[in-house]
Amino acid sequence: MNGGAKNTPNEVEVLKPGVLTMVQDLGRTGFLCAGVPGGGAMDRQAARVANLLVGNPEGAALLETTMAGPDLCFPTQTLIAVCGARFVGVPSWQPFVVEAGQIVSLTELVSGCRGYVAVAGGFVVAPVMGSASTYLRAGLGGFEGRTLRKGDRLKLGEVAKPIPAHVERWHISTSILPAYSTQPVVRVTRGAQWDWFSEEAQYRLCEARYGVLSKSDRMGLRLEGAPLFLRAPREMHSEAVAFGSVQVPPDGQPIVLMADRQTIGGYPKIAEVISVDLPLLAQLRPGERVLFTHVSLEEAQALFLAEEYALSCLHEGLTEKFS
Repeated sequence: MNGGAKNTPNEVEVLKPGVLTMVQDLGRTGFLCAGVPGGGAMDRQAARVANLLVGNPEGAALLETTMAGPDLCFPTQTLIAVCGARFVGVPSWQPFVVEAGQIVSLTELVSGCRGYVAVAGGFVVAPVMGSASTYLRAGLGGFEGRTLRKGDRLKLGEVAKPIPAHVERWHISTSILPAYSTQPVVRVTRGAQWDWFSEEAQYRLCEARYGVLSKSDRMGLRLEGAPLFLRAPREMHSEAVAFGSVQVPPDGQPIVLMADRQTIGGYPKIAEVISVDLPLLAQLRPGERVLFTHVSLEEAQALFLAEEYALSCLHEGLTEKFS
């Protein structure tokens, strides 16, 4: 981070756009029937915590970076937080103050894949279908429905409360942080078509490591490893899919559907990634590997409730600091 030229009041200037930087929030709901996916942040945990750390609502508009991030010049003194991926010279998972004209550089990635940049007051963009999230395939939402470019200026929301004292000393419990890894163990429950798959495929799913392919994107994480085949050829009607559905096309190589997944799918689903482990997949880079392991639906629900409780405690504690 370093000093820079003064900027237009209340607008952050994009000096370098990064590889794939865009405005996101927690997604849009209620439009699957129109073929519009939920979208939103790939790593929802990181996005929610980043917003809480700067005093925003969890679903405020923020930036999602992929691999090399942007260089941003801030117009006035403000509070920001960067969660998810880690970058050289930038504090992670804690709020910090930037001064007027200061440049924050997120171009040098240390670990992870996707970073989330929250600013006090949030980024102001026109909501589309009730959400600020960018859906690139349809060119809607976010900042003009696209990724950021050099010279773009992003308006900041108003902040009613001053920056709390000693904010640079704040630290959150490590228990809230996802267990990121270049070779994570990701928990799954059985998918709707589990029984269609051969016993060998059922066994392989949780015994073989699967590598992430470079053609993965926000729609799906394409994996390569031991093929997963059906007991016998089957036809199925397209049906609803979810964030974390593990579909298997005829070649036997699984695809984990992610934030920008299609609304329905016609490939059989061998498993469903539990919600608390989706951030682990969102942070994987091409060439890294994942190992799946089975849990029961009851265990998945208990883990979800525990995570929500931890976030509610964080929210309550931070609300007191910003009051």
